[in-house]
Parts: sequence; C-alpha cells; structure tokens
Amino acid sequence: MQTGPREITTPFRPIPLEVPEGMAPNEFFNSTENLNDLEHNNGLLRNPENLLLYRKALGHSNLFDTSIIYNTSRCILDPLGRPVRRTQVPEAVKHVWNRMNQVILDYMLEQFPDPEETLLLVGEASLDATWPLTAPGVPSIRMLHNHFIAFDMEQLRRAKLADPDNPNLTDGGQHSLFQRYLRDVYRDFFEGLELEILQPVEQDGATLALTGYPQGLPSWKIDSGAQRLKDICFWREYELILKGFIDFYRTFFSQVSTRNAPMPKDVWFPEAVERKLLYNNDFLATAKMVRERCIRDPQYANAVRWQPAFKQLIYRNDRGELVVTISQNSIGNAITELLGVVVRRVPDAEAYEKAEPALLEKLLEVRRRLVRADLGEGIETPWWGKE
Repeated sequence: MQTGPREITTPFRPIPLEVPEGMAPNEFFNSTENLNDLEHNNGLLRNPENLLLYRKALGHSNLFDTSIIYNTSRCILDPLGRPVRRTQVPEAVKHVWNRMNQVILDYMLEQFPDPEETLLLVGEASLDATWPLTAPGVPSIRMLHNHFIAFDMEQLRRAKLADPDNPNLTDGGQHSLFQRYLRDVYRDFFEGLELEILQPVEQDGATLALTGYPQGLPSWKIDSGAQRLKDICFWREYELILKGFIDFYRTFFSQVSTRNAPMPKDVWFPEAVERKLLYNNDFLATAKMVRERCIRDPQYANAVRWQPAFKQLIYRNDRGELVVTISQNSIGNAITELLGVVVRRVPDAEAYEKAEPALLEKLLEVRRRLVRADLGEGIETPWWGKE
C-alpha cells in the first residue's frame, strides 16, 4: 500500500447559529454567546476550574472525538487575554486538566486496544493572538483546548492520498521552517532537557507507516506506556518539552525581528539558549534569511506567527507505543495533519445521525468516569441528560 498523507470526509450536523451581520465568523466564534451555545448544546461536563468537556459539533472523527476547553469566556472577556497554552494555566487548574487527560486517554486505549484498527491521538495546539482576528486561518475559539480523537485505520487505508502540497501539511521536512533549515540545532537543543520518563525515539519508531507522518520531528516514547500518565512526573516532563519549544521559538523570532537581539526575558533554559542558540551560526544565519524576506515580502511577513505557535501530541504508533512529539504550527493546519490525516468536513445530517448513537455512548461513558473521579458534573442538553 502506498505511503502518504490521507484525506478523509467526515459528515456533521449543520450548526443552527447565525453570525450577526457585520461580524466575521471567527470574531463571532470567539464571543461569549458562541461559547454559551457550545456548552448548552454540546457540553458534556464542567467543573469549578472552568474546564468544559464537550462534543465536537464540527468533528474530525465520528468514531470518537471530544475536547476539553479552559472556558474563560466569562471571566476574561478580552479574547486576546485568555490562556492559550498549558504554561499559562494556574497550577490547580492544570492538576485537574492533567487528570482529565489521563482518564480519557485510558478509556480510549481500553476501547480501541489494537493499533492496526485505530489511530489514537491526544493533543493541544497554540491559539495565540499572532495576527488580526479577521485573518484567514485564525483559530475559531481563542482559548486553550485539546483534542481526543480516534480514527478508523481501515477508513484511512481506503482514503485517497492527500495532496502533499496541501498548505495544511506543513509540519515536516518539506515545508516547516525549523525542520527544513534548523533540524540539527533543534534536535540538539531538545537533547539538553533532563527527561527520564520520556525516551528519545528514532524516526522509524515515530513515523506511521500508512501516512509517513510525523516527518523529521523530535519524538519521545513514554516509558511504561499509559500507566505513566497517572504519574505527575510525566506531565512535568510533557510540559518541559513545551517550555523548551517556547524558548527555541521565542529566541528564533526575536532574532528575526531584531538583529542581535538580547535573550528574551523569562526563558526557562537561559544557559541552553545562550550556548546552543545565540552562539550557533546556522541558527543566526536562518534568522537573517527570514528577516530579509520579511523586509522585501509583505505577504510573507504578515503570515509570520511572531509568538510561539505549536502543536503537541501524544499518539499511538504502529507498535502500540505512546509517543510524544511537538511541532511548529502554521496558518490553518489542524492537529490531525501532524499525523498526515487531512479531514474534509461536510454538512450531512443523515450520515452524521447514523454514527451519532455509538459516538454518544462512548462520550457519555467517558463523562461517567470523570464524574466518578470527582473531575466535574454532567451537563444536560437537548441531546442527553445530566446523568
């Protein structure tokens, strides 16, 4: 079977929301009114920490697909001031969020035990305010949220090959700035992190045979698998990778913005930044290349994400191991495309309703387990009850 990214079609029930005249859709989707609809029509569970578990109305997969959002829409009305990555979340909220992640992934592994039958991923993406709200590709909900998705491998095998030049497939060696020009510097920087639970894994252990993705990214196998997700030390290491990525990203784009810029304030690894980045000629030469292109190419400069933009994943590889990876994000690409899965969503209520009962059965069971673990209380909607 030919290796390459796959494009699948996922039906959804059209959402009966009208965008007010004069507002762009992504401006409306950041509003408190839209978040009210998300909670009251699709909400599954909420807790005092403002974490909301909900059904994805525009889903990636109708096999299993849910998200947790840190719903700060009422307490932080400025959509540009809301937390958009785990390093900005209060410790008490993060503690509950990590436990929710563990319970849901544990359920997914129980329901879908065979990697040959199901592709599993759990991940989060940066939703930073790095360009105007009305620009193409701006996230529809500017608050921290993550994804829990299961894909039918047989559907992926039957799916057509995606165009490798699809602008969303920009996370590997062909397109990504870091991977194309800074691969060795990038990997060397991460090798300096003090990790025990997360073990570096070579490309052949990280790449999915069907899609050929992820491509060229630093990846780590979770030692002892899913059991480690119950260990707070795992989540500290998971965050350590994000902190390293943010240091790398901020340092690079500070050099792009200003030649010979000082080290960014409040970096987590100042010694590594100074030794491995600010004294690395390849790193600085690439920053010079990007800076010069920004000066002469306004469209390119407008597309730059000046603040840290990332996708971080836990996924199951072909051998059934849990792997962590992190990538630079780019305009428009969804978290699934890091694994070479392009999802084309189509409005088709009849097709969605055929899959809905089995999907809801799983989502409501996940909710029961979270309630039992004192991680929230159920939400009643027109589609399901509170219990």
